Amino acid sequence: MITEVDQQLPLHIESVGYQAQQPSIMRESGYPYYHWLHTIDGCGEMIVGGGAPFRLPPCHGILLNPHTPHSYCPVSGHWGAWYLTFEGSLAFSLVTAIDVPLMTVINWDADSPLANIHNVFEQKCQYSFYVTGINGSLEVYSFLALLKTYGRSSGQSSLSKDHEKLKPLLVKIEKEFGNSDIGLGWMADIANISPQHINTLFRKVFGISAYQYLLQFRIQKAKEFLLSDPGLTIKYIALSTGFNDSSHFVSYFRKSTGFTPEQFRKRNLHA
Repeated sequence: MITEVDQQLPLHIESVGYQAQQPSIMRESGYPYYHWLHTIDGCGEMIVGGGAPFRLPPCHGILLNPHTPHSYCPVSGHWGAWYLTFEGSLAFSLVTAIDVPLMTVINWDADSPLANIHNVFEQKCQYSFYVTGINGSLEVYSFLALLKTYGRSSGQSSLSKDHEKLKPLLVKIEKEFGNSDIGLGWMADIANISPQHINTLFRKVFGISAYQYLLQFRIQKAKEFLLSDPGLTIKYIALSTGFNDSSHFVSYFRKSTGFTPEQFRKRNLHA
């Protein structure tokens, strides 16, 4: 049941369920909401927008835009499929911001959380109130986050796999951010991959280059220093966070936050 309150929420579930034997479906005008469909077992064949047919084996799914013409049918003796349809006042903005691949086949590993999500939802849907209102909104957002984290398309690795590759380097940065000698070459040596690949991974996982990540991390640590001890000098904080001189630190801090370090300190200590 979708209430007026649900319709005001950023996201809300319109329908969710598992078809142990998914029947053939043809929707010439598409479905009015975002429509996710993935295979649990067996195999299905799908056509989207008059394109070529493609197959959805287990651990493969697709997220369709609202009102996209499509059809699908089983191609094996058995096709078990799970679906989730959703909408919301910010559905388009959130799907775009999370950057979930649309209108393309997504797949995932059999041991990822996505492989068991139908069972998780089955337990939660025993009580319909759990997937309505704020709870339902959170469930859709969590699903989209899982899809972004563990799903992969066009032969690319998943976000979780890329993050795992960067984990030793991220831990090292946490410990040695104050080392002014840190650079792209240092990062590549720690991660044991090329500098070019380092930047590719950082842009995919964090949306910024490796060096931009380092600078933003240093600024975050500088904020902590500024607020933890009002007696610490700007020069001390600059050197402690890996900047070679105070002027470079102040310039980048202002560019990043809109305030000088002293202005930031006064503004937040007396807030």
